[in-house]
Amino acid sequence: MIIIGEKINGTIPAVKEAIETKDSAFIADRAVKQTEAGAHFIDVCASTAPEFEIETLKWLMEVVQDATDTPLCIDSPNPRVIEAVFKYANKPGMLNSISEEGNKCEVLLPLMEGNTWEVVGLTCDNNGIPNDLETKLDITKSMVEKAAKYGITPDRIHIDPCVMALSTENSSMMNFAAEIEAIKKLYPTIHVTGAISNISFGLPVRALLNKTAMGFAIQAGMDSAVMDPMNRDLMGTIFATYALMGQDKHCRKYSKAFRAGQIGPMAK
Repeated sequence: MIIIGEKINGTIPAVKEAIETKDSAFIADRAVKQTEAGAHFIDVCASTAPEFEIETLKWLMEVVQDATDTPLCIDSPNPRVIEAVFKYANKPGMLNSISEEGNKCEVLLPLMEGNTWEVVGLTCDNNGIPNDLETKLDITKSMVEKAAKYGITPDRIHIDPCVMALSTENSSMMNFAAEIEAIKKLYPTIHVTGAISNISFGLPVRALLNKTAMGFAIQAGMDSAVMDPMNRDLMGTIFATYALMGQDKHCRKYSKAFRAGQIGPMAK
């Protein structure tokens, strides 16, 4: 499972305060802890007023890169912001994100030509997030075809089918699983990602739904996730699911994660 650490985002109150006060120690600590917990990428998202976003995102990138060697996932709804800060990355990481909305593909895909950068692709367009599988597949095909023009192969793309909240769509998890399976069938080497916690929005005991949904999604073929790597229950579900699916020989990875303190009860 490719883990994109989600804990440096200006929509989180504590992170918003750290951004406003330029508390680099707080941001650095979050980056290090996510790395130690197993994150493969550290998402950095400013979520500030548009006029301050480039400056803030650049600062976040500098702080995180001083604290850890883990590649960045540069995150903004505005592709021009990502384009502006792209040059400040020390090494190839991930761009978050392209879609068929506006000019996101046209702005961001050229940045990935001739290197090893990866990208998140959302299955939405100018009409929003579609409810049907066929439209999501059509959007996926379009993004993959546009990426191919710049030499970007499917294995560098993380498609996010945009899971809907179970509280508003009773078949949300079943639809998400079907979308994962269809995308992987279409492009076997492509990655499928998502913010699995969206499934539980508006419902009680969200953690229970989130970890159960994670197991469902992995079985369907999801191999990438935007999540909190410091959530031991969620991390435990990931390692346990792969072991139960017979994809962890002699349960070595599961056992190693336990010994490393990534999963299981916290030591007293």
